[in-house]
Amino acid sequence: MKAILGKKLGMTQVFTDDGLVIPVTVVEAGPMTVIQKKTEEVDGYSAVVCAFDKKTKNVTKPQKGIYDKAKVEPCKVLREFDLDGDLEVGAVVKADIFASGDKVDVSGLTKGHGFSGVIKRWNQHRLKMTHGTGPVHREVGSMGANSTPSRVFKNKHLPGQYGNEKVTIQNLEVVKVDADRNLLYIKGNVPGAKGAVLTIKQTVKGAK
Repeated sequence: MKAILGKKLGMTQVFTDDGLVIPVTVVEAGPMTVIQKKTEEVDGYSAVVCAFDKKTKNVTKPQKGIYDKAKVEPCKVLREFDLDGDLEVGAVVKADIFASGDKVDVSGLTKGHGFSGVIKRWNQHRLKMTHGTGPVHREVGSMGANSTPSRVFKNKHLPGQYGNEKVTIQNLEVVKVDADRNLLYIKGNVPGAKGAVLTIKQTVKGAK
């Protein structure tokens, strides 16, 4: 499996040779450093622990010990991956592991909207503005009959926390790779706000 950690920078557009415009998301992918190897004998499974996005302030002593052991500068993000190849501690993974035309799955935290009503959260219509509906027009609406079943069914669309959840968008195309600046140009949109940390993996479904 090929995978890398990245940071969302924003969106732009790329022109193809025949004049088509492709909307792309620019992601600063890597470099990420291997700081630990997990093995079947010691941990019960094989994986590598990778660090991304250097951090200079507010490093705790336990965190500092992990990075000192690997002789790597402290970073903000740690993730485990089952990567191809025999990577040793200190190995650096860069954006050039991907190439133009590759299909990837991108995971990240969506924008958080806090406690939201049903119109914003579930795209429901507001109630009528006349015939005695007021004074509230953006409320949930009917909850069901009062005598039978005398309860609110599960999965009823209600107000609540909206956003700030992990989302994966599958089968996106890598349009362009800028290896010198560690940038990936991925077709379409990806989860999260600008600056969000993303996990970019080789797609599990493959191109149709």
